[in-house]
Amino acid sequence: MNYLADELNSLLDSTVAGRLLSPLGQRLYFPKGIIAQSAEAKQGAHQANATIGMAYHQGKPLMLSAIGDQVPSLKPEEAVAYAPTAGVQAARQVWKDRILRHNPSLEAEQMSLPVVVPGLTAGISYMADLFVGEGNPILLSSPYWDNYELIFQERRGAVLREIPFWGSAQGLDMGALRNALEEAAKTGTVRLILNFPNNPSGYSPTIAEADALLTCIREIAQEGADVLVLCDDAYFGLFYEADCMKESLFSRLAQAHERILAVKIDGPTKEEYVWGFRMGFITFGSLGLQERHYEGLVKKLMGAIRSSVSCANTPAQYLLLKTLQDERTSPEKEGYHALLQRRYQQVKQFLAEHPAHPHLRPLPFNSGYFMSFRCIGMSAEALRQELLAKHGIGTISFGETYLRVAFASMDEEQIPGVYQVIYDVARDLGAGT
Repeated sequence: MNYLADELNSLLDSTVAGRLLSPLGQRLYFPKGIIAQSAEAKQGAHQANATIGMAYHQGKPLMLSAIGDQVPSLKPEEAVAYAPTAGVQAARQVWKDRILRHNPSLEAEQMSLPVVVPGLTAGISYMADLFVGEGNPILLSSPYWDNYELIFQERRGAVLREIPFWGSAQGLDMGALRNALEEAAKTGTVRLILNFPNNPSGYSPTIAEADALLTCIREIAQEGADVLVLCDDAYFGLFYEADCMKESLFSRLAQAHERILAVKIDGPTKEEYVWGFRMGFITFGSLGLQERHYEGLVKKLMGAIRSSVSCANTPAQYLLLKTLQDERTSPEKEGYHALLQRRYQQVKQFLAEHPAHPHLRPLPFNSGYFMSFRCIGMSAEALRQELLAKHGIGTISFGETYLRVAFASMDEEQIPGVYQVIYDVARDLGAGT
């Protein structure tokens, strides 16, 4: 094993992060090679910097006029230069400030400085690299976002343990959650990914449910298990009901117990309506970690980034900075949220007016972009195909059981008609089975 990896492992050995590292996570390190030496030169090479593989003229990166014309607000170093492996420092700090602003129970010293990654999917994949090894069980909701299977099971060889998050009640099945967590804790290690607002259900825990879940996780840690909680916060902030937990669970988990390592995986993709930016952030938090431990974890993560994509998109980071500093952004976002809220209410109204479908049961939903139906006595995939082929309506099936409908992507006036077609086609298909 490389001596730099050994040094980081020694630093983390006595912490929950060190105990949770996968074999690959133990091997990862950030080399003192081209990137590290170039960073040193950027600070000290006053006469000439002959380190990085970029072409300069009179101190500025070369940039084609056609590109400059498309991004006139960006300087060449903001538009075409490489970003640091961990991200543009200003973007990292602005995002940390933003996390603290939206999670007031969290304090700055309880979390690392966020690291920029090329999208939330990449962030989840990097966390799988660091903390999930061959044969490790990972707990997740049932149903779950289908990319988790590729990331954890196919790439890392993990064992997916599905928890029926939604039972017969209108909220989380806390009994099922507690049972799954307690069973996993018998091995001494728990790995859990929480995706709220959830994809595909569109559900976020209520304040009471969040309290109960956090109490359960804390009790498991107090009894001696090491707990990794990955908080997939892709849809954070898109809450439509007053009783939704408005803070990320990360904010409470990061200060819950020294045996709990919380990781916040978020970014502007949905929160700032910039889906194609492919930019996300990774933030670590644990009661048992100090600044030096966070720095060690960040270097491990930088090793994962350097060995895959090298760095994230530079112009996206500077465009995000300018967007967050623009006085138009906040009122425009409020308007977008209100638009999505109206679409959500349209769906709620339709369901209230059509309460007893023989073959469709809506899962609880109160946030995000989606809602999902549990299909009873019929195939969700058959329903999806029928809606698309004969009615031109696109939906997503999760196996044979769940059909996801993204109300966020439909205009408000479309919603009643689309849902009526879904209900009618499901009734006809179900009658024919």
